[in-house]
Amino acid sequence: MLFPTGENGSPSDIGTRILLFTGKGGVGKTTCAAATAQRAARNGKKTLILSSDPAHSLADALDQELGPEAQAIEERLFAQEVDLYYSMKKYWGNMRELMLTVFRWQGVDQIAAEEMAALPGMNEGSVLLWLEQALREDDYDLIVVDSAPTGETLTLLTLPQVTQWWLAKAFPFQKFAFKSLGFGVRKTTGIPLDKGYEELEVIFEKLERIQDVLATPATTSIRLVMNPEKMVIEEARRAYTYLQLYGYAVDSVIVNRVLPEEQVPENSFFEGYVTSQRKYLEQIRQSFSPLPILEVPHLGEEVFGAERLERIAEAMYDNTDPTAVLHDEPTFQVREKGDDGYMLEIRLPFVEDESVDVRHRGDQLVVQVANQRRNYILPNFLSYFSLTEHTLEEGWLRVHFASEEA
Repeated sequence: MLFPTGENGSPSDIGTRILLFTGKGGVGKTTCAAATAQRAARNGKKTLILSSDPAHSLADALDQELGPEAQAIEERLFAQEVDLYYSMKKYWGNMRELMLTVFRWQGVDQIAAEEMAALPGMNEGSVLLWLEQALREDDYDLIVVDSAPTGETLTLLTLPQVTQWWLAKAFPFQKFAFKSLGFGVRKTTGIPLDKGYEELEVIFEKLERIQDVLATPATTSIRLVMNPEKMVIEEARRAYTYLQLYGYAVDSVIVNRVLPEEQVPENSFFEGYVTSQRKYLEQIRQSFSPLPILEVPHLGEEVFGAERLERIAEAMYDNTDPTAVLHDEPTFQVREKGDDGYMLEIRLPFVEDESVDVRHRGDQLVVQVANQRRNYILPNFLSYFSLTEHTLEEGWLRVHFASEEA
């Protein structure tokens, strides 16, 4: 086993905390991730920050050149920009040869085969494999993952299932027959197909194990970064729904680039922006309560380098330990109800039953609590079901859905 397990078979406390930052592209998640890592390192935690964003803006945020392997930035702080092809060349050469050979057999030309030799989602997978290595070596107190934009993050977190499906489609023959064939090919041509298949199997085993660690709330927390803007909030709400649905722990929401109202003169160019910002901040509080909402003011300048990152961290965490679990209770979950449908559970503390009205509109659930309205993004599959009833028990709103036939 790569990781120690508890009594129920799940990974136990492995001594390393993981924080994963995600959000729509351009919201400043790299800045928030870098500021968190720097603050933790200066608080005495040996910290690694991994960038999985293909745009690789982590080097810009830290104002230092970075490479595909971890390197020291300052005392106790290390950083790495994961590169897919570097990772494949260093660790998975046999797997690459396997993929190239299979595609050549299928008549794919050389250039296309080179590009296709990287499995779908393998860029995200490379991050997980570097993360698995860091955890196995048990060398860090904290690992911060500066994730790709939201959609790619969901790909990363569901990668083991996706790649297993893809492998079955790419190699639709028996494993043992393939390995025997690969051994014969290696003896005659020198191409290590059987070794490549073994590498693939090891990769998938590692991906499955690291997924268990990411789904352990005591070890891993996801932090959603957003700006007070309509489209950004919508994407964050959808991401939050699916992260909760897949069982990943979101412990806070970070609202970045909040324009301080007291610094905006009346009748200025930014007055309209401040007005809309106030409305969107209230929407964020309503949509993500009871998660902690961490506001980060706009500094009025580009954020890069240690001094400006320190200012971001100070605003984001104040005197709070950035490695702490900021919220440890699920707020949204879906349960199967036998053969007749599903039950959606939403955490609504301090609410009386008579003050709640629930309606189903397309892919949204509209919950009216007294004079406040909250919109929840539903998993897509629930659009094929109809809302039948709702109850409020012990701080949980339970909404029942049944199939149209039922």
